[in-house]
Amino acid sequence: MKINSTSVIALLFIFACGAFVAAAQTTANNEEYLSWTAAQAENIGKATREKGKAGSSFDSRIISTNKAINYSLRATLLTPEVIRATARVIQLRDRLTDDQTRRLVEDAENAGDLVIMIEINPNEGSGVVPLDWRAFLQPKGLKPGEAGAITGVKAPHLRKVPVMNGLHGRNYDYDVFWVAFPLVDKDKKALISPDIAEIQLIVGIYNSEGRISWRMPDSIKEKIKSMSKN
Repeated sequence: MKINSTSVIALLFIFACGAFVAAAQTTANNEEYLSWTAAQAENIGKATREKGKAGSSFDSRIISTNKAINYSLRATLLTPEVIRATARVIQLRDRLTDDQTRRLVEDAENAGDLVIMIEINPNEGSGVVPLDWRAFLQPKGLKPGEAGAITGVKAPHLRKVPVMNGLHGRNYDYDVFWVAFPLVDKDKKALISPDIAEIQLIVGIYNSEGRISWRMPDSIKEKIKSMSKN
């Protein structure tokens, strides 16, 4: 097939236009959330909330009443997507400008490498969550005693960060906690591999443990890679 100079110029023009659009889309990807609809933002913001339970269903109140029978758990993995989706919902609700919304995202991302909002509901018994409950993040399937679990640090001050409160609303049967997990150590070495398929939250209360798992989000994989020292 013969191609004349006019056809070549037209093809080059189309290619150049396509490259320009692709570059523009890549540049805008980080702020795509500012154009999400309320429904899109709600769906994304609620996507990482999972449920679990610590303790058995056996009623031990006859033996002791100083603690609950068991504890219902809920946990929200506050990924970059969830943070942006929550900020977008707040923007639409409170009529914020784009700059104000960007600041909401910035405040949330400065809160820690990875934050998980954990909700705990003591079922009957004392109805009290003990102060010494604990949280760990690890690759799913890691056994006790094996290296790789990250100890969480409780961060109650994050209650005052609007985006960190999520989109589900408060259920007062549950006590709400924010736990920050470092993704790299002081030498910028990754504490959890970005190549693992699933991560698992362990919540320990007295001698019981509850487990909640997520597929490792791509955004967290990328964050670990960007933070760790090559």
